[in-house]
Amino acid sequence: MSQQKKKVLFVCTPHCVLQQTLEKAGFSCDMHSCMSITEVKHIIHNYCGIIVNSRFTLDRDFIDAATNLNFIGRIGAGMESIDVEYAKSRGIKCFNSPEGNRDAVGEHALGMLLMLLNRLNISDREVREGKWIREENRGHEIKNKTVAIIGYGNMGSAFAQRLRGFEAKVIAYDKYKNNFSNEFVTEVCMADVFEKADIVSLHVPLTEETKYLVSEAWLQSFRKNIYLINTARGKVVDTADLVNGLQSGKVKGAALDVIEFEGAGFETMDFTSLPESFQYLTSSENVVLSPHIAGWTEESKLKLSSVLAEKIILEFK
Repeated sequence: MSQQKKKVLFVCTPHCVLQQTLEKAGFSCDMHSCMSITEVKHIIHNYCGIIVNSRFTLDRDFIDAATNLNFIGRIGAGMESIDVEYAKSRGIKCFNSPEGNRDAVGEHALGMLLMLLNRLNISDREVREGKWIREENRGHEIKNKTVAIIGYGNMGSAFAQRLRGFEAKVIAYDKYKNNFSNEFVTEVCMADVFEKADIVSLHVPLTEETKYLVSEAWLQSFRKNIYLINTARGKVVDTADLVNGLQSGKVKGAALDVIEFEGAGFETMDFTSLPESFQYLTSSENVVLSPHIAGWTEESKLKLSSVLAEKIILEFK
């Protein structure tokens, strides 16, 4: 790649190490994190690369305007906001960096599970209110329970590793992988998940296939009543069906870092127009919520950018 073609547009604000590393490798970086998608589309033909988060949707129309684009770099894991197949057909490389926040997601999922099983959010609030309630806050142990991981990529495998010391039976199903059993996990079919799971953790990308994967019928397929963890994408879970499961007892509790009703860029939530199903989640004592921060640590911010820089430089050195 010639020097005059090594201009990269940043429309987000990642860790400074990404810009520094790319510039050291000979790229020229322009920072325009406040631009609208329309403004970016007008200038994208001037760039060989673009660095994005989930704020923009890079569809066919955008890619057609990017006549000199060689690569798209996504800070993070999910690629649902990019038409990856069309980009590839135009010779544009697409990079993401799930290796950068997998440790954070694994730890966060475990933390949410411990909070849910031990009623830590409830007992913490009660003590702050001057209430000393013990018997009603008796919890449950992870030991000897079967934890099922749906999707065994970077995030799912990181969660499995962190469960090792809890003496649980960890199983995993991944439609697109096989022969991945190891010291942390046993590969199973989905029928085994439905039969054996006590706790289910979702680690799948959002695709047409996984959208509303968690439905009434899916939940009723489990032989046992389960706990559900979702640190993947909000729209993998049908919230109304989850609420039905919570009300019936089929779902004993839910830990949700992601919500169906988040804004497209995951940065906002309009709390004034949320449906009744979400209101139920916020008032339920057997639900733990966080604002899409499972992969959001100081360490992951650095690693996400470092990993992405390495991938880009390796391809275009």
